[in-house]
Amino acid sequence: MDLVSYVKKNGSLEHVPKGMHAIINAQPNIGLHPGVIFALCNTDSNVNVNQQNRLHPYYLVYIDNNGNVLINHIEVKQILDLLRAACKNRAEPMKSLYQAFNQETKDGRKMDAYSCLLEQGIHSIIEVKEQKDIESLFSSGGTSALINTISGLDNFELIALVVREGGGPLTVDR
Repeated sequence: MDLVSYVKKNGSLEHVPKGMHAIINAQPNIGLHPGVIFALCNTDSNVNVNQQNRLHPYYLVYIDNNGNVLINHIEVKQILDLLRAACKNRAEPMKSLYQAFNQETKDGRKMDAYSCLLEQGIHSIIEVKEQKDIESLFSSGGTSALINTISGLDNFELIALVVREGGGPLTVDR
């Protein structure tokens, strides 16, 4: 509903650049732990695992700084609720957070750690699809196995990322 209100007020999102990002505070008390929330668009609109993803062709995945999936793409409402709670009553960027992020990433030129987390997020989407495919083999109504497969990074476009700050520069082993 927030997005619908925004579009009514500001017009179409058609010209909003892709790859935008925001930085918000970690708030463990409400379930927001340090990590990254990726907003992705599946470039193959035919892939939607048994209609499980309510935002298809868009995907949200929340990953901690170690590459562990905190909330997978099937639980989009939970991710949206956390984002909404974290951003409530905030109209302006938090200067200290984005300055630290810009310094850490050399103004977005050094994003290797985030690229690694992105790969892990996409891998988690693939794992969930493969698990759903296997489950479909043993249920009535046909199978989704080997139909509309997701192979990896090439199937997605990064729309936005939300970086959740939480102490020091991010380093992830590839």
